[in-house]
Amino acid sequence: MSRTIVVGLDGSPESLAAAEWAAGEARRTDARLHLVHAWLWHPYVYGPLAGASVPPSSEDPQRDWAERLPHETAAGLVTDHPGLSVTAERVAEQPVTALLAAAEDAELLVLGSRGLGGVAGFLTGSVAQAVVARSRTPIVLVRADARPAGPASGHEEVVLGLDLEHPDASVIGFAFRAAAHRVTDLRVVHGWSLPPYYGYGGALDAGVDGALLTEVQRHLAEALAPWREKFPAVEVREQAVVGGAGPHLVEASRNAALVVVGRRTRRSPVGSHIGPVTQAVLHHSTAPVAVIPHD
Repeated sequence: MSRTIVVGLDGSPESLAAAEWAAGEARRTDARLHLVHAWLWHPYVYGPLAGASVPPSSEDPQRDWAERLPHETAAGLVTDHPGLSVTAERVAEQPVTALLAAAEDAELLVLGSRGLGGVAGFLTGSVAQAVVARSRTPIVLVRADARPAGPASGHEEVVLGLDLEHPDASVIGFAFRAAAHRVTDLRVVHGWSLPPYYGYGGALDAGVDGALLTEVQRHLAEALAPWREKFPAVEVREQAVVGGAGPHLVEASRNAALVVVGRRTRRSPVGSHIGPVTQAVLHHSTAPVAVIPHD
């Protein structure tokens, strides 16, 4: 079965950057690309003076643009990436519904994400936020100023935010594969908390402090050991940090090709359910961010 990468397209610079990034990723992983533009055309407009709905003009520039956008974008990608398999469609549904449906059988969903500018990084829009919170498919969010995911992007490292309490194989595997495909290093960042008695008795002595760090590093090495064996060509650098991993992942994103984080799925029908570390990375990373859902 052919591997498919789906791109949500709305014509914004961010979504066009996402399509370009996905095209590079598709070539790298030998996948086909499918562009989805969700747009509902309303065949009637309301005339307030007449108090009735009347058909609009047969020439509707917005409708024409919506029909052209996915196919013209696909044609441009094929021109820039000879040999790339690209399909495109306009879906008459709400964007969140359409993107979730399109991603069900896909390997990856790629969306554009609005940038705040400067060092502020990501500000995910309502559509992206809702899709990230509900998708069972890995999602990559790309800013308009992201570097292309092709050979010209160099050898920036892949960064993985790893939760040792829930070291899910799908998250770790995604990061190792991403590093292997890019022939680059993998940096693994894990944030750990100090014992509760730190807040009551002050800092522990250096020996106890060192023992705690050694224990965390041992667990980190154990979690990564089978993946090192599976991907021997990937150089792995481990980083155990005290406190939340979010700020450290954001800092690492400045020299990263991709930041990979997990999102635990929830059964509750309400709420965004995006953890604080993943939320921080989505809002402030300067590199594309892959969010991998897991149980």
